[in-house]
Amino acid sequence: MAFSHIGVLVLLSSCMVAYGGNFYQDFDLTWGGNKAKIFNRGQLLSLSLDRESGSGFRSKREYLFGRIDMQLKLVAGNSAGTVTAYYLSSQGPTHDEIDFEFLGNVTGQPYILHTNVYAQGKGGREQQFYLWFDPTKNFHTYSMAWTRDHIIFLVDNTPIRQFKNAESLGVPYPKNQPMRIYSSLWNADDWATRGGLVKTDWTQAPFTAYYRNFNAQTATVGKLSNGAWQNQELDANSRRRLRWVQKNFMIYNYCTDYKRFPQGFPPECRL
Repeated sequence: MAFSHIGVLVLLSSCMVAYGGNFYQDFDLTWGGNKAKIFNRGQLLSLSLDRESGSGFRSKREYLFGRIDMQLKLVAGNSAGTVTAYYLSSQGPTHDEIDFEFLGNVTGQPYILHTNVYAQGKGGREQQFYLWFDPTKNFHTYSMAWTRDHIIFLVDNTPIRQFKNAESLGVPYPKNQPMRIYSSLWNADDWATRGGLVKTDWTQAPFTAYYRNFNAQTATVGKLSNGAWQNQELDANSRRRLRWVQKNFMIYNYCTDYKRFPQGFPPECRL
């Protein structure tokens, strides 16, 4: 996969270890029985949802900093009520988490890409986007680049969101807890589509999402203190792409939600 568009990772190759490429080796199917499947000699994975249950998987290993890439092809047709979640998470009441959630919709209406960041058990940092393509027609790459300084969400190598480390402002930041990769496909028609107004049409079941080309690049322990790659910033082209996405495709930003924060926005919104 090409990483050249994002300056934050220019130096990764010198201090990163690459993993991935086979779902049998890298992931466990965790729930849903035969609704979660690995095939094509470990190169393709699918999750399905029907009225009985959804399904999910998680990575065998944990990650602390690095870049995670996965190609997804989302549930096609009338996907209203369904959520395909793909995220990093630790465990416990003070867990950290970096979220992509894809909220389905009726046929012809766009998916909503929901992002969030949890630190020490606290989330509430939502940004939502429409995509500039139909995510059900082909595979597209969804990535999380996580350093000590920031978390960058990318779609097809275009940055859509940057969450900066604001510990200097008293904001917790995910930096100490290794996280596993998780994904699940499940029914959330009580809230997912238009706040729960549109329910899942079970005559369309089973709903299926597909995954391929997983790749993880993580810092080696011995070089974690080096810090060179962690101090890189988005280059000028990436900053322009980020502004383009946020201007044209962002539909919700907690940092501009006056009704939610009448007494003032969270401190990290100043960055």
